[in-house]
Amino acid sequence: MTRRTRVALKVGVWAGGLAPLLLLGYRAWTDDLGANPISVITNTLGDWTLRILLASLAMTPFRIVFGLSWPIALRRLLGLFAFAYVCLHFSVWIVLDFFFDWPRMGADIVKRPYITLGMLALLSLIPLAATSTTGMIRRLGARTWTRLHRLAYVAAVCAVLHYLWLAKVGVTDPYWYAGALLVLLGIRVVDWSRRVIRRRAAAVAASSAPLRS
Repeated sequence: MTRRTRVALKVGVWAGGLAPLLLLGYRAWTDDLGANPISVITNTLGDWTLRILLASLAMTPFRIVFGLSWPIALRRLLGLFAFAYVCLHFSVWIVLDFFFDWPRMGADIVKRPYITLGMLALLSLIPLAATSTTGMIRRLGARTWTRLHRLAYVAAVCAVLHYLWLAKVGVTDPYWYAGALLVLLGIRVVDWSRRVIRRRAAAVAASSAPLRS
């Protein structure tokens, strides 16, 4: 992939990542957020957090299935956008829903399982955002960094369950997100199983080679 193509793809991610915020800001400016604007803002930011997070997780399965390398170049940027959206989503909850009433927020986290899961999703993404730079990859080492960033799947599972438990009866969107996550996890599990089988076969072949000689 050429440098120009890589830049074009990242510009596309920036445009796609900022578009929902610009649209939400325009709706707020034109007083088009309905009878419950706080709910609209919270839900919109939460929806886009999950969409972008799943998009970032889809980059590796996309490479596995289609054999393309360019999706990996977008994974980190998409992950940072997901973190930005979840921080905004969480900030609305802090400022507009509770107005910094920390005791009430703590009680709500303990009392409501879907909020507990949402908090776990946020906490899972914090170390990923903090170690997203090239310098941190060098400091941690590629293997440790890769293991740490598997927390993205923990965050996604918590986020999907958060949405499933929060959604009203008859709302089907959470199930689509859950289905997409299951597909992504399935691709990774199948790929991991194939690599384990290949390594074991190579080990068996290596151990039996002297016997044939």
